[in-house]
Amino acid sequence: MEAEHYEIAEFLGRYPPFDALPQARLEQLATRLEVGYYRSGNDIYKFGDEIHDFCVIRSGAVEIYRRNGKLYNRLSQGDVFGQLGLLMANRVRLPARAMEDSLIYFIPEALFYELCDEYEAFAYFVEIDEQRRLKKTVEEQQQESPLSGARVGSLIARNPVWISVDASIRQAATLMTEEGVSSLLVVSEQYPIDDSEEVHRSLAGILTDRDLRTRVVSQGVDIESSVVEVMTKSPITIDKDTYVFEAMLTMLRCNIHHLPVTSQTRPIGVIAISDIVRFESKSSLYIVSLIHRQQTVEELALVAKDVTSCFVRMVQDNASASMIGSAMSVIGRSFMQRLLELGEERLGPPPVPYCFLSLGSMARDEQLLITDQDNAMALSDDYNPAQHNAYFAELAQFVSDGLDKCGYPYCTGQIMATNPKWRKTVTQWRDCFAQWIDVPDPESLLNSSIFFDLEGVWGKTEWADELSQFIVDRAKNNPIFLASMARNALLRTPPLGFFKGFVMERDGEHRRTINLKRRGTAPLVDLIRVHAFAVGSAARSSFERLEAVMKANLLPEGRARELRDAMEYLTMVRISHQAEDVDEGHAPDNNIEPDKLTDAERRNLKEAFQVLSNGQRFLKFKYPYKRS
Repeated sequence: MEAEHYEIAEFLGRYPPFDALPQARLEQLATRLEVGYYRSGNDIYKFGDEIHDFCVIRSGAVEIYRRNGKLYNRLSQGDVFGQLGLLMANRVRLPARAMEDSLIYFIPEALFYELCDEYEAFAYFVEIDEQRRLKKTVEEQQQESPLSGARVGSLIARNPVWISVDASIRQAATLMTEEGVSSLLVVSEQYPIDDSEEVHRSLAGILTDRDLRTRVVSQGVDIESSVVEVMTKSPITIDKDTYVFEAMLTMLRCNIHHLPVTSQTRPIGVIAISDIVRFESKSSLYIVSLIHRQQTVEELALVAKDVTSCFVRMVQDNASASMIGSAMSVIGRSFMQRLLELGEERLGPPPVPYCFLSLGSMARDEQLLITDQDNAMALSDDYNPAQHNAYFAELAQFVSDGLDKCGYPYCTGQIMATNPKWRKTVTQWRDCFAQWIDVPDPESLLNSSIFFDLEGVWGKTEWADELSQFIVDRAKNNPIFLASMARNALLRTPPLGFFKGFVMERDGEHRRTINLKRRGTAPLVDLIRVHAFAVGSAARSSFERLEAVMKANLLPEGRARELRDAMEYLTMVRISHQAEDVDEGHAPDNNIEPDKLTDAERRNLKEAFQVLSNGQRFLKFKYPYKRS
């Protein structure tokens, strides 16, 4: 074999799908391909041409077009094309034209099929287009997590232990002792007319060890009283086919330790926190339960040290982006809730009702390791500044100082309840939001991108839901606001160059890196929010918002799923990078180094950025901005 062939083999081995081939096969391949040269502007293939070769760009640049003449892709050194035509009756489906003077390697059809038959990785690469490769990568990541695939029914270790609503507390406690369980389902029984039918049991409540301690023993309740008096009535339930992860989130959000499981509305068992901890070994559930047991800010700060290791271990367990974002957000809100409890114990009960609001990524269930405080207060319309301001100012300061000690630093932009500007009555918030929507100037749009992702953490949390619905209802019917939000969502673009190469930071501390939040997930969040408002969805999570957008058929077919896959992939790359930073003893950040990624990871990253770019182009078309 001549020296030229060794050089060709070395070149091919640097790029997918050839990087999956052994060296001997690459050397054989180098001796059997042909070389073609095309001047800039010349067609390589036209639509409908016969094609009998798989093409590799050795040098130069090639543009790929759709049959309607619209540009589909730009390719450069190491990229391949022509596989679609080979796999579809040897007819060109996507025309190719040299954009620069280009040298092309042509691999004969027979050899192409030999490689497909012999090497699964090669076949997978050429048979799956870029967008489907991204989708498959995301699906494979999620399937690797035990939490993703397991259903709640698989956790039920025994038949449910229940007792009738007619039983006494003594009878319930005796049964729990005899059966060795920490909870009982309390049911009302309906007997059928036909003896051949089963007794129908309707769930009336649940009684736990904790209920016996806090509602019976500590309160001196007569144990001959009805169990109905001390049980939790109409408890939260979950269907047996629900994913374990969803059950975990339900228990996290509601701070409950036992969750009745149903099948077609009938109770079939109970799962406890310990059942899920066996799956979710890194125990965000355990951290939340610890948070709610701490008695001082100093004790909470000690618990906060475990949050980072919880994050890293969830990454190691292949948890999905939505799992990790939700768990970290619930942990953050739990710190807030406990601090507010401690604050009220210290200052006394609030003089008027209020709702403490979390904002931004925590409200969207998308919080990761790097975060600061974004919060506010909604106060009762009975609030009187002269009489009540001192209490709420002191409470806000106590919570903010506590969060800072627990690893949630102060917001440099002062988006905190400590800022009097962000303590308003419910009516004032409604008027403020209406003004931002009706007059969308730059400051209003900036505030909207922060405050319009809100969730009630403590107090009158229903006020947060009412405000969210008010925002959506008003935004949906205001095309000027939607267009302004869309235009604002185009300010941060994905870091793709002319040939879909990465555009990286050129100097400074983060030279040759990409800030994956600023150039990836954040513009995706902004884009998705606009579509969600347009369809009237009050969902907060970007993933839930995309579900609403899909149901409304607002986007061209498949686009919402592409956005979801791109969001999942970009977030997971960000999450993995932060976990690696922690493992290596570095402060976690959002700045990834593409040079350290594998070829497959870089390819998927480029495709995710391309999905974002396509989404931004559609945003400009869907919500045209007109100057007034």
